[in-house]
Amino acid sequence: MTSRVAFVTGGTGGIGTAICKQLADMGHKVATNYRNEEKAKAWQAQMKADGYDFALVKGDVTSPDEAQAMVREVEQKLGPIDILINNAGITRDGTFHKMSAQQWGDVINTNLNSVFNVTRPVIDGMRERKWGRIIQISSINGLKGQYGQANYAAAKAGMHGFTISLARENAKLGVTVNTVSPGYVATDMVMAVPEEVRAKIAADIPTGRLGMPEEIAYAVGFLVDERAAWITGSNLDINGGHHMGW
Repeated sequence: MTSRVAFVTGGTGGIGTAICKQLADMGHKVATNYRNEEKAKAWQAQMKADGYDFALVKGDVTSPDEAQAMVREVEQKLGPIDILINNAGITRDGTFHKMSAQQWGDVINTNLNSVFNVTRPVIDGMRERKWGRIIQISSINGLKGQYGQANYAAAKAGMHGFTISLARENAKLGVTVNTVSPGYVATDMVMAVPEEVRAKIAADIPTGRLGMPEEIAYAVGFLVDERAAWITGSNLDINGGHHMGW
């Protein structure tokens, strides 16, 4: 497989870390962004202890200017970006009738507007080189909705609308655009939920368990592969059968 440059937003989180490792194991050069330098450096040190050397660039995905600067810095360090994984995301939960404009805006900016901000500076290069892989990490809740997550569900659903439009625009130029929608995954954030709550969640999943970050990363690796060139505009549900559709 050809070694390419991959940029993973939000790569220091649970699913993001697994994606970074998966892409590196496939032979790609991987970069991710950060906002908190102390946490990022600790993460980078742990990754090096695990045998991974990831590039770090500082920047906020909610800012178009900072996103463009991050992309240019990655390109200076590693080369042109051929693989982009839009993974950055946050939650600010609350029932809609009590939701503030700040809660709404924070989630839309981080989870959805960031997809524009980071993809826009890389798409021209992919089109010129006639090769690219863009993957949005959405969510089961963008498909089925979730109580207290009108902002999150709207942003995650919007990510796939972005995917299918961009896929149509770039299909003839060798650039594929797809979405991965994970269900409940055993990240630090989910594992911090009380055990009895996690048990109820798992009981609703046909496989009887939470997903693992590596299982999401495997799907990303599949879509990034050279042989996945005819898969574009798709959404891959990975949720243990928790939500099924066709």
